[in-house]
Amino acid sequence: MASLNSHAKDLSRFWKGKILWDSPMSKLSTLKVGGPAEAVISVQNSEDLKRLLLWLKQNYIDWWVVGRGSNILVPDKGIAGVILVLEGEFNSIDKLPVPVSSTHTNKVLVRAGGGCLLPKFVSYCTSQGLSGLEFGVGIPGSIGGAIVMNAGAWGFEIGSLVESVDLMDSTGIISAVPGKSLGFAYRKWSMPKNTVLLAATFALTPGNKENIKAACRKYQDLRYKNQPVGEPSAGSFFKNPPAESAGRLIEKAGLKGFSIGGAQVSPKHANFIINTGTASTADILELMHVIQQEVQKRFGIKLEPEVHILGRE
Repeated sequence: MASLNSHAKDLSRFWKGKILWDSPMSKLSTLKVGGPAEAVISVQNSEDLKRLLLWLKQNYIDWWVVGRGSNILVPDKGIAGVILVLEGEFNSIDKLPVPVSSTHTNKVLVRAGGGCLLPKFVSYCTSQGLSGLEFGVGIPGSIGGAIVMNAGAWGFEIGSLVESVDLMDSTGIISAVPGKSLGFAYRKWSMPKNTVLLAATFALTPGNKENIKAACRKYQDLRYKNQPVGEPSAGSFFKNPPAESAGRLIEKAGLKGFSIGGAQVSPKHANFIINTGTASTADILELMHVIQQEVQKRFGIKLEPEVHILGRE
């Protein structure tokens, strides 16, 4: 794919909205690391997104959609291409009528834009007395990122609540896809690369508002008790192997609290790598490799990162 450098003037003429040039990805990442992206563009609606994706495709420019940046790692040297941030209509939340023919007569359908932050959506559902997403309290990502990763906690996964989604492919074609056709599995879905989630419709259960609030408080308390909330991290760094806990394996390997440069295995939860203030992406990647090597050596298990390393093929 081409670098944006030779197309910068063309992009400036083509795109009427704001473009942030050479923008540090540390500002868009919850790990607070990462060099500059060639360009960061906020997109407000589907029509503009289609136009931009077609332009990027025609000019062979790489692109990524980034939500809250809670599950990404960008090289220190930065990244060639365009980072897209979904705003405007992609932040919407709307209740939908349940079709008469629907099998969900006891459910409430709620549509959220792909750029809507998951905490905002959980708060909305709680205020409306809608149950199902309580486990998501404290997960910092966007709706789009949560669905692409099939985010989960405490034995629940977001994919189980998805009724349907609106997707856009790299040529700008929009399609509605049932949730059961998305191929949800542990921390992933099965849609092609460069598929943009525009919006998702969730089937939620009416419930007692106070009970829903109590469940949210319980999960939030568990997070504060067991995870390094408030310290820069990407959440759980490694996927849990089948019938195992990545955090337990890392701790048993004697790596809890171990650090390289400004990157540290959290003393509170071993499956969190935290930025103690001076970490670089290189520190985090080196620490990741040490963890993988030690766990492989001791237990014969290769830990897979849950975090997406942008720019790596």
